Amino acid sequence: MELWNNPSCSKCAGARDTLAAARVPYRLRAYLDQPPTATELADVLRRLDAQPWDICRTGEPAAVARGIADWPRDEANVQRWIDAMVESPELIQRPILLLDDGSALVGRTPEALDEAVRRTHRTSDPS
Repeated sequence: MELWNNPSCSKCAGARDTLAAARVPYRLRAYLDQPPTATELADVLRRLDAQPWDICRTGEPAAVARGIADWPRDEANVQRWIDAMVESPELIQRPILLLDDGSALVGRTPEALDEAVRRTHRTSDPS
């Protein structure tokens, strides 16, 4: 599993703690230092079955400066949203968990983290 991590984020810390306690191996991606490409972000959105506005932190200063909260949320503007998040990765909701089974979750709630642990244990169980 890959965890898109912001070390100063309490939700990321909670995800790291939950995964460690469940003995789920994961790789950290410091996505603020190693921003995703537009292609990578589009793939993450596909894996999440989400639109870019679903994972954009519209209250962040970089979003407010762009007026992102008022951008149209339609197919014609998908790339505009993706480009903004690639340019300013702090706009990407966190933590994002990319599971080895090809799925992904936004790990902000205990329920989402429990689901990530269940899916990981299910795919790693040899029986």
